[in-house]
Amino acid sequence: MSAVERAERTQAADTLCRDAYAAQDGPETGIALIAVGGYGRGELAPHSDIDVVLLHADDVDPGVLAEQLWYPLWDACHRLDHSVRSWSGVLEMAQTDLRVALGMLDARHLAGDPNLTLRLRTTLLAAWRRDARRRLPELQKMTDQRHEVTGELAHSSVPDVKEAEGGLRDATVLKALVATWLVDASNPDLERSRQALLDVRDLVHQVAGRATDRIAPEHWEPLAELLQVASPMEAQAQVRELGRRLAHLSRLTWRRVEAVLSGTAVRGTRRPHLVSLARGVAEVRGEVVLDGRVAPADDPILLLRAASVAAQRDLVLSPVTAARLARECPPLPDPWPAEARDLLVRMLAAGPALRAVWETLDETGALARVLPEWEQIRLLPHASAIHRFTVDRHVVETCIEASGLIRRVARPDVLVVAALLHDIGKGELGEHCQAGAPIARRIATRIGFDEVEVELIGTLVRWHLLLGDVATSRDPDDPATVAMVLDKVQSQEALELLAALTQADSLAASAKAWSSWRAALVHQLLTRCQQTLRARAAETTLPRALPPLVDVPDAVWRDPRQVGIEVTPTEDGSRVRVVSGDRVGLLADIAGMLAVQRIAVRAAKAWPQDEYGVSEWFTAAEDLDARILRERLQAIVDGRIEVSDRLRRALPDRLQPSVAVRPEASTSATVLEIRTEDRPGVVHLVCAALAELGISVRSAHVATLGPQAVDVFYMQELGAGALSDSRAAEAAHAVRAALDVGRGASAVG
Repeated sequence: MSAVERAERTQAADTLCRDAYAAQDGPETGIALIAVGGYGRGELAPHSDIDVVLLHADDVDPGVLAEQLWYPLWDACHRLDHSVRSWSGVLEMAQTDLRVALGMLDARHLAGDPNLTLRLRTTLLAAWRRDARRRLPELQKMTDQRHEVTGELAHSSVPDVKEAEGGLRDATVLKALVATWLVDASNPDLERSRQALLDVRDLVHQVAGRATDRIAPEHWEPLAELLQVASPMEAQAQVRELGRRLAHLSRLTWRRVEAVLSGTAVRGTRRPHLVSLARGVAEVRGEVVLDGRVAPADDPILLLRAASVAAQRDLVLSPVTAARLARECPPLPDPWPAEARDLLVRMLAAGPALRAVWETLDETGALARVLPEWEQIRLLPHASAIHRFTVDRHVVETCIEASGLIRRVARPDVLVVAALLHDIGKGELGEHCQAGAPIARRIATRIGFDEVEVELIGTLVRWHLLLGDVATSRDPDDPATVAMVLDKVQSQEALELLAALTQADSLAASAKAWSSWRAALVHQLLTRCQQTLRARAAETTLPRALPPLVDVPDAVWRDPRQVGIEVTPTEDGSRVRVVSGDRVGLLADIAGMLAVQRIAVRAAKAWPQDEYGVSEWFTAAEDLDARILRERLQAIVDGRIEVSDRLRRALPDRLQPSVAVRPEASTSATVLEIRTEDRPGVVHLVCAALAELGISVRSAHVATLGPQAVDVFYMQELGAGALSDSRAAEAAHAVRAALDVGRGASAVG
C-alpha cells in the first residue's frame, strides 16, 4: 500500500460522488458537496467510510437533492457517513464541537458551488485562528482523555494506529495546531511518519478484511510479510517506532503551545531573551539551548549538562540542540568525570520530567553517546502481559518511580542508576537478571562509580526480583526464608535499596504488580531481614575513627572570635577548612556564607578540637580566595549580612524533607539525620534552627548524593550530653519547619 493507492481510492470515490451529484437536478449556486475528515485529506484506507457533507446556504432549500443524492452511493456498496448542513448550522457546530471544527479544517470541494466551499474554508480557518487561545486548552484536554483510554501506540499490547497516542489522530491534531499560527511543528519526520503509518493502516485493513485501526496479536505475522520484514517482532518494532516518533513530536508541540498560552514564549521575536541555566546552557521560550559561550567540541559533558538541566527544571530539551551535541561533542572519557556522573544521576532523579528529555535524547540519536547499550532493549516488547510498556519505556518509568523514593535510601544515586540498568539484560540470551548484572557493572564502572558502588549496583540488578518473588512464595517469618535473602543481599544499605527498587519496578510495570497485598508481604520480609542484620551488627563493636588534629591559626589562637580559613585545591574542586572559637551557630554562619557565595558543597564534616570548632567543606568550585571568604564570613558573624531570609527562598524541594532522630546511633550525643533536595543553604537552615534552641552541633557529616543531600548532625546540650527525648523531638520539629519554609519558588544560587 502507498500514497499512490490512497490517491487512486480517493479519486475513485470523488468520481462516484460527483457522478451522483450530477445525476440530481440541484441548484447551481448556494449548495455544495464537500469531503471532510480523512476523506477530505485524501487518506482513504481500503475499508474507510466516505465522509461527506451537503452544505447549503441559509436561503437555499436542498429539497429533493438532500434525499436522493445518497442512493447511488449506497447502491455502489460504499460505507457512507453523510449529513446535510446549512451554512449557519455548520458555523454554529464548529464553534461548539471541537470534533466538527477539526473535521471541517480538512474540507475539500467535490461538486456544486465551489465558491460556497471556498467561503466556508476561509471562514472556519479564520475563526480557528481567532479563537485558538480559547479552544486549545479544550483540545489538549480532549487529546489527553483519548490517550488515557487508548494508551500509547508504541507500548500498547493491541495498538490502535489511529486513536492511540502517537497515532494518526495525533498527526491530524498537530496539523490543526500549526494552522493556528501560534506554534511551528514543521518537521520532515512528521509527514514521513504520518505517511508510513497510513501505509500500516492500509495493510491492517487488508489483513483484517474490514475497517479496523487496532492491530490484534494474530495480525503481526501477515503484517510482517506485507511490510517485507523478517519477523513479527521486526514488524512490531517498525510500527512502534513510528508511533514513538509521532508521540514525541506531539508532546514537544504541546509543550510549545503551553508556553505560548502561558505567555512564556512569544512567536516572532527577533532577539529572544536567553536565560543562563548552567555553563554553556540557557533557556529560551521554554526550551533548553546552547548559549554560544561554549563550543560543543570543547566540552564532552555539555550534552549531559543540557539534558540534566532540562529534566530538573521540567523544560523542553531542544531537539535541534540535542542533535547538534550528539554530532559535535567529543566522547566522554572512560571513566566519566564526577560532574558527568552527577549530571546523569540528577537527570534520572528528576521525576516525570525525565520522560520527555529521555525521548528527545533517544529520537535525536544523542542517547547512543551516553548509553550505547540502550539499543539492545530499545522498543523490546515484554514477554509478561503484566507489563504495560516496552522494556525501554518501562526502564524510564522505573527511574521516575524511584525518584519518588529517594528519601528512603542513603544512596539515591545508586538507586536511580540501578533503576536505569535493572532490565538491561533483556536484550541478551538467558535469564535477564543474571545476564544484566555484568553489563550493569561494566556500565557503572564506565560512569565512574568506585568498586564498592559498582558491586552494589550489580547486586541490585542481579537480585531485583528477589524480594517480590520470595515474599509471595515463601513464609516471611521463617528464618530459612530470611537466611535465603541475606545470603544474596548482605547489608542494610543494599537491602533498603533493593526494597525501593522492587517497589519502583513493580509500580512501573502496572498497578496490579504492586498491590497492597504484595506490598505488605515485601515489607514484612524486609522487616524480618533488617531485624536479623541489626542483631548480627550488635554482636560486633567497630572502633570509632578519631577526627584529625589541625593547627589553629595564630589570629584565632590569640582571639577565638576571629576566623581562620584555608583553601586547598582538590582533583574536582577545593577543600575549605575553617577554624574558629567554638560556639553555637558557627556552622550556620559558615554554611550561610558558602551558600550566599553560590559555592556548591559536595561533602562536609565538622568536629570540636578543644575550645575550637573545626570544619572542612569539599566544594566543586575552583580558585577560591580565602581572604574573600573570610571577609564574607566575618560580615555574617558581625550581622552585616543576613542570610537566613535569602536562603529560605531557595529552589523548591520536589519531595518532603525527611528529618529523623536516630537514638541508636550514639550514646554521647543525639543524632539527627536529614535527607532533602540538594539546594543552597540546607546546612545553614538546619544549624540556625538548632542554634535558636541553644543546641550545640558537636559534629556534622554532610554528603551530596546526586539530587539528595544526606546530612547527619550530632547534637548536645551546652555543657551536657545527649538531648532528652522531648528536646530531640523539639529539635526535629524546628529543623523540619525551617526546611519547609525554605521550600520556596525562586532561586538564590
